[in-house]
Amino acid sequence: MAKRVTILGSTGSIGQSTLSLLRAAGPDAYKVVCLSAHTNAKKLAEQALEFRPEFVVLGHEGDRGANRDILQDALLGSGIKIGIGPGALVEAGAWPSDFIMAAIVGAAGLEPTLAAVGQGVTLGLANKECLVCAGELFMSEVAASGTVLLPVDSEHNAIFQVLNNKRPKDVRRLILTASGGPFRTFTDAQLNSVTRAQALNHPVWDMGAKISIDSATLMNKGLELIEASYLFDRPSKEIDIIVHPQSIIHSMVEYVDGSVLAQMGAPDMRTPIAYALAWPKRMQTDVKTLDLTEIAKLEFFAPDAQKFPALRLARNALEAGGMAPTVLNAANEIAVARFLQGDLSFSTLTKCIENVLEHFQGERSFAKAPLRLEDVLDMDKRARLKAADTAKEMGGKS
Repeated sequence: MAKRVTILGSTGSIGQSTLSLLRAAGPDAYKVVCLSAHTNAKKLAEQALEFRPEFVVLGHEGDRGANRDILQDALLGSGIKIGIGPGALVEAGAWPSDFIMAAIVGAAGLEPTLAAVGQGVTLGLANKECLVCAGELFMSEVAASGTVLLPVDSEHNAIFQVLNNKRPKDVRRLILTASGGPFRTFTDAQLNSVTRAQALNHPVWDMGAKISIDSATLMNKGLELIEASYLFDRPSKEIDIIVHPQSIIHSMVEYVDGSVLAQMGAPDMRTPIAYALAWPKRMQTDVKTLDLTEIAKLEFFAPDAQKFPALRLARNALEAGGMAPTVLNAANEIAVARFLQGDLSFSTLTKCIENVLEHFQGERSFAKAPLRLEDVLDMDKRARLKAADTAKEMGGKS
């Protein structure tokens, strides 16, 4: 029987790559039963008409319901159920499935993904913010439901493939690799004049706008540091980050005997997605075969924490615990949005995040790990409001 698949965030890069693999595998292997998107009604409708899911959801109806109208008109008479709004996204997460790809970008994916966890099935996690915002809460729900959690971020998927979870004491450290982003070799003066177009032009990976900016500041790697800590139950001191511009080695695990196991492959997100879809087996893909003789050289550098302070902020937030990662993520999402709008310069983006973290440090709730979803959502909301005010005060159009 075909495996029933839900894709939360089907119009984004991860969602579209997932659908390309399902298309190649054929309907006898996988049946798409639910799709969701944020605002891209046209693309969602195209996907729905091709894959014929039971349920599709649009997270935001658009100005005067424009997005909603596009979707409803396109699917008129199709028999496909349509949902609109945040509540419908949670319903999509709970839609009966065998495999759920959680690929909604940002904290907006937390509630739908927790609903997916509640099913106790196999979850491909491509939304790192779920663990950054609410790591302890999220992992406790995973354990309680019996969910099989498979990381889809290329770095965490790499670690998952080479980590011996049955003998955790044999592991000395995890090593996350980072491409270094487009500004690895920039001077401070060059960083001060970075444009939106430059920041969106990643040298290796093809990603959405938000993740591209996170990669440019190296905040993406900072968020992945926090994600790795919760996923693999490792403290900050046992997780290192190195810059590897070729993005061929996706991450490594060092064992106590000195052995270092690495997962390698072409920089193509279809590889970790395919691994999650077919787990515990593997599936055929047309990902480019890795030719090391063609690549010839693999380089590694220590990250420049002074030039890219996002790594320091993320590690400090992880070590502080409590609500610090929640505030970090919320402030980052707002700061990135303001940079993309031209309201913050690239050089002040990370400083905005740091100012928000400093504002909340004195609160008692800041030091406490959130035990309820309501606590996470409340702190997330307040941190966003503070970040918006801070960004406005800092100004400085780029």
